[in-house]
Amino acid sequence: MSRVYDYVVVGCGGIGSATIYWLARKAGNRVLGLEQFNLAHHNGGSQDHSRIIRLSYNSSDYVQLARGTYEAWAEAERESGIQLVFKTGGLDIAKRGTVGAQVIEKYAQAMEEQNVPYERLEGERVRRKFPQFDATPDWTCLYQKDSGLVDAAMGNAVHIQLAQKYGATIVENAAVMSLKKHGDLTQVCTSQGDFLCRKVIVTAGAWMNDVLSSVGVKIPLTVTQEQVTYFGTPHMKEFTKDRFPVFSYVYHDRSIFCVPIHGTSGVKIGIDAAGPEVGPNSRSFTPDPQREGEVIAFLSRHCKRALGPILYTKTCLYAMTPDRNFVIDNCRKVGHPNVIFCCGAGHAYKFAAVLGRILSQLAIDGKTTFNIAPFNMERDAITDPNFPKCFQLGLPEEELAKLQAKL
Repeated sequence: MSRVYDYVVVGCGGIGSATIYWLARKAGNRVLGLEQFNLAHHNGGSQDHSRIIRLSYNSSDYVQLARGTYEAWAEAERESGIQLVFKTGGLDIAKRGTVGAQVIEKYAQAMEEQNVPYERLEGERVRRKFPQFDATPDWTCLYQKDSGLVDAAMGNAVHIQLAQKYGATIVENAAVMSLKKHGDLTQVCTSQGDFLCRKVIVTAGAWMNDVLSSVGVKIPLTVTQEQVTYFGTPHMKEFTKDRFPVFSYVYHDRSIFCVPIHGTSGVKIGIDAAGPEVGPNSRSFTPDPQREGEVIAFLSRHCKRALGPILYTKTCLYAMTPDRNFVIDNCRKVGHPNVIFCCGAGHAYKFAAVLGRILSQLAIDGKTTFNIAPFNMERDAITDPNFPKCFQLGLPEEELAKLQAKL
């Protein structure tokens, strides 16, 4: 095995595996991927049957990226012959007159700015289109036909295998302990020895700061333990991908999301960014029965035919910035311009394919064809230690002001 490469990717989860793939398409065997655990491990945030993909987002910046990620996933599908994206249609739901309704109005505005077609549905129309819902008259909803799911575990495997086809090397159980300058190169010190490279791309999720701290960078991250629960509904035919949409029910401070049956699982439901703060190496894999109870109560009120025996509850990690937006940048400010990194802020899997493409462009060309200016590390959310944490994207300004007032 070579010890010198042009490009080294640290972390082979969703974003990392996509980055290795896009790099290997141009750089072949000059690409190395390092994973501190086994591939397909369940310690982080990338491994599961399904993740939501959608064009409905709170800003034009994300809608543009979402367009790019559909294209990037399609490229991996074309090369592999394996379907990864399944369009089910998607609903964003809130009660009229609530903060949640204001949030989804931001989604509507962003889609209009980007000429993304969508449909407005109220309670009765939701019931007619999707009779599985116990919709109430005060529901206000946006329906977007291209929403759906990405097969996460398969997506990672496809990206890795395609990268290996192009000659990339993958080393498992290689924890990165530090990055050091070595002349014009960077020395990547790991539990399996040292490697030299021209560019390092760090996609380490909850372990991001463990790697970046060695070059003097620390991103303000809140790491939480989240969970999703799978239900074995007795009404399976009503919750297949061709009959039931992905959906998000938006409150003022959180969202509940749901995905139809896919893979060897049942109906999947979880609460976004509701888990306790943990350390990535000290977290528990034990599900929280209180949050299981919350999703059971939600389905009982709004979609009771999805309920059935709990098949299992799976935990994962989110690593979130204070404003819940991505960070895509390099470490030039501390004298390490050849160290590039990406933090997905706990909602990036849908974007993994395009983020991998972006990171490969930054590494090879020094620039990207996508607008990543909003995701730089110089913004207030990253540099201001007093910036209020807000994990609900699209929260109105007056609600953000209330958070600031509490500090």
